Amino acid sequence: MFSRIIKDFFLKKDINKRLTKITEGSNEKINTIGILIDSTYFFDTEKVVEEIKSKQFNFKEIKVLYYNDSISHKDSLSQLSFSYRDISWSGKIKVIEVQDFISYPFDLLINFYDKEKLPLLYVSLFSKAKFKVGFDDIVTNVGNHLIIKSDIKDYRDFIFELFKYLKILNKL
Repeated sequence: MFSRIIKDFFLKKDINKRLTKITEGSNEKINTIGILIDSTYFFDTEKVVEEIKSKQFNFKEIKVLYYNDSISHKDSLSQLSFSYRDISWSGKIKVIEVQDFISYPFDLLINFYDKEKLPLLYVSLFSKAKFKVGFDDIVTNVGNHLIIKSDIKDYRDFIFELFKYLKILNKL
């Protein structure tokens, strides 16, 4: 319990320090997409990816990183995922694949979560993505360049609105 409090303190400190260094969004066309999903509460994760692919744009790559409050080792082997335990108290991510996800320069990062959780905020903020999109329910702005008001359960509406604005911004 006490170690969790210390860990939360240092993660919040890193997040607050990083909030002052938010960059502008890129004007480049979108070829690669990263999706950060909180699979603790949202279970239709594959349907989100299918909905994006159904838009029939030829994206070179779509990578999904799943966060779950309690991940068993069996779950982590089947998909790219992480949990609170995979971040050290100093903010170092222990899973190499998650480090790679953060350092990959996605053209678009979709922050598909609506509850503030320190690991999700941490990954979102430190991601090298050029353009970030998320829900309006998140009080802490994690560097999202586009914020969409939608219910997380209505993922089709979110994807529809996302692509509508990406077309307006001439990113597709």
